[in-house]
Amino acid sequence: MEAKRYLQDIGAQVSADFIKNRSILSFEEYVSLFFNDPRAQARNAAQYLRDVMDHYGTEQVPHPTGTIRRFKVFNVPGIDRDGRVAGQEEVQNALYRLLGNFVRTGRINKLILLHGPNGSAKSTFVNALKAGMEDYSNQPYGALYRLGWVFPSEKLIKGSIGFGERGPTPETDLTTTFAHLEAESIDVRMPCELRDHPLFVVPPVERRKMLEAALKKKGLGSGDGASGDFILSNYIRDGEMCHKCRRIFTALLNAYAGDYLKVLRHVQIERFYVSRRYQEGTVTVEPQMSVDAIVQQITADRTQLNLPPALHGVVLFEPHGPLVHANRGMIEYSDLLKRPLEAFKYLLGFSETSQVPLEPFVLQLDEVLIASANEKHLGAFKELPDFASFKGRIELVRVPYLRHYKLEQEIYDAQITSTSVGKHVAPHATEVAAMWAVLTRLKKPIPERYAADVKELVDHVTPLEKMHLYAEGKAPHRLSLANIKELKRLRTELYEESDTYPNYEGRSGASAREIKTALFNAAQSPDYKCLNALAVLEELEAICQDKSVYEFLQQEVVDHYHDHAEFVRAVEGEYLNRVDSEVRDSMGLVSEDQYRELVERYLQHVSHWVRGEKMRNRVTGEMDRPDEGRMAEMEAIIMPKGEDPGEYRRGLISSIGAHRLDNPEAQMDYPRIFPDMFKRLRDHYFEERKRVLRKNKENILKYLSEERGALSQREQSQVESTLKTMVDRYGYCEHCAKDAILFLMKKRYG
Repeated sequence: MEAKRYLQDIGAQVSADFIKNRSILSFEEYVSLFFNDPRAQARNAAQYLRDVMDHYGTEQVPHPTGTIRRFKVFNVPGIDRDGRVAGQEEVQNALYRLLGNFVRTGRINKLILLHGPNGSAKSTFVNALKAGMEDYSNQPYGALYRLGWVFPSEKLIKGSIGFGERGPTPETDLTTTFAHLEAESIDVRMPCELRDHPLFVVPPVERRKMLEAALKKKGLGSGDGASGDFILSNYIRDGEMCHKCRRIFTALLNAYAGDYLKVLRHVQIERFYVSRRYQEGTVTVEPQMSVDAIVQQITADRTQLNLPPALHGVVLFEPHGPLVHANRGMIEYSDLLKRPLEAFKYLLGFSETSQVPLEPFVLQLDEVLIASANEKHLGAFKELPDFASFKGRIELVRVPYLRHYKLEQEIYDAQITSTSVGKHVAPHATEVAAMWAVLTRLKKPIPERYAADVKELVDHVTPLEKMHLYAEGKAPHRLSLANIKELKRLRTELYEESDTYPNYEGRSGASAREIKTALFNAAQSPDYKCLNALAVLEELEAICQDKSVYEFLQQEVVDHYHDHAEFVRAVEGEYLNRVDSEVRDSMGLVSEDQYRELVERYLQHVSHWVRGEKMRNRVTGEMDRPDEGRMAEMEAIIMPKGEDPGEYRRGLISSIGAHRLDNPEAQMDYPRIFPDMFKRLRDHYFEERKRVLRKNKENILKYLSEERGALSQREQSQVESTLKTMVDRYGYCEHCAKDAILFLMKKRYG
């Protein structure tokens, strides 16, 4: 009884959802739905995909060029856990613009070709769109409907099965619909494989009038874009039923002596949902040899013997294949240029006219065409004579490797987890891998492209400095304040420098796939109980030895750029900096609040000095000049060598003023505004207390070994407090904390 009740509850819920989702409608019900929301029901595939991107919203995110719009559909929240697209906001905006062009033109007249190096997230990008389409199609505002036909059994309408009545009877009233008949009352149900739009049942002339009337009633103009925001596509305005539906419609109209309303009784409108698994509204075509659409005759099929007599003499064909399955949605040609040219030459006409000729008829389709290709195949394709014909029918969108290591790290963090690798993932393991990957992709700036006064500055930017400039907007500490400002100003120009070059920055280097393999290999190292940065560094060193496998390793070293073995040592230094800082902080020798108080006091003196004002002495209460001694003492620690104190102080106040203008409501966050200042303060303090620091780290190692008993109770308590902070604040465990501190002691405090 419990099982029966459980199944009854499920059945009730499924039935309620079916009714709520309006899964089956008569044509009259659909027309009511259309008049209620004509915009949603008159969208073509490009408008639908653009609405998918709009539906999830946008956000402004940091970017080397400032800020940039990111479409949240590529975050795929709750849709596909591993499908998030890290970065690639330029590609997102390029796609959105192209869809906008299709909408304004009224037709999808080009193929979008995503091109870039292998493993640059082209497929992930398209998969995120597909996941968004799937989720959106399940929402009320994303509902999609298709045309279908239903024929009642002879038991319901004796004799003619609804054909040839000469006068209305209770069973054959003009308002009667067969769309909601029970299954036992139906002989044949024939859905449309092309998912024809329900409005195609309305003849084109009358359909245009109906569309314009419905749009005007909702304040959307007449659909031409001039009198409203909405633009009717050629497909919705002028499209026609597929071959099979047209034959059925004509046969019914003949049988009913031209009575259109009686024909509509056989129309059943069905809601359909975009599905990658079942290839509904979205399909991926792999680089195969088979044709993308075929047709088969169905009237010879025994399952169709129950068709009404009026259709017995009608030859019906059903189209099949990826092009058909993707209609009303999006088709992806993965690695398109790996296919022989003859296998996709039909795209020349299809991309421009949305039509594909088959033997018995011409397919009329409505789908967004997206393809992907790597740079080598695209380069070879451009050399072919046929490229001139394709050029005007293709929109090229570049998808380079990421050059922002924090975004690169997001890719690995999503897939390299304790569950996937079977052990704890230590802090910085994926970060080290991401930094190395980005360093392999960077190109040396070309000084000749810049003004004479900054040529030398640009020429001396190292790969590591360029990486941090892109990711955090940080300029190297070695520069003067003026040069720091200048280099930060050049950040956008440096980032976009090679965009017009065939060999652009981000075209070559380690791919995310290769790095993920290295991370999984590092996780299997028997030398470490965690997946930690030390195992990752060993894997990166191993990669550098295999130049015959990795093409990017064969690049010529140019002023430290493309020196991939040296990059391993560079990211090792970055890792040591982080571990050193985290251990110091965990020891709690000096709190962050103390640094903040020191900086705030110094900036108060500087502010009054710049304005030429006196300030109140906190001890005597008298109005005194700013304390030059205090400022000079602080500047000996935090100011770059060779900097003029006056210029340095004025620069600090300018930075504070600029921050206030950009963030008028926010409180002053000095560690964020002056990260270099705080770093120099910490380094100075710990340099002075290096002996104490070394002793404390040695105590940690003793505590984690068999020598714990040699420590006093007080020392053990200090170590336990430090380890607890490392675990709680930074995500270490005892094993990876010990490995990290041992490595740090060996490299920095030996």
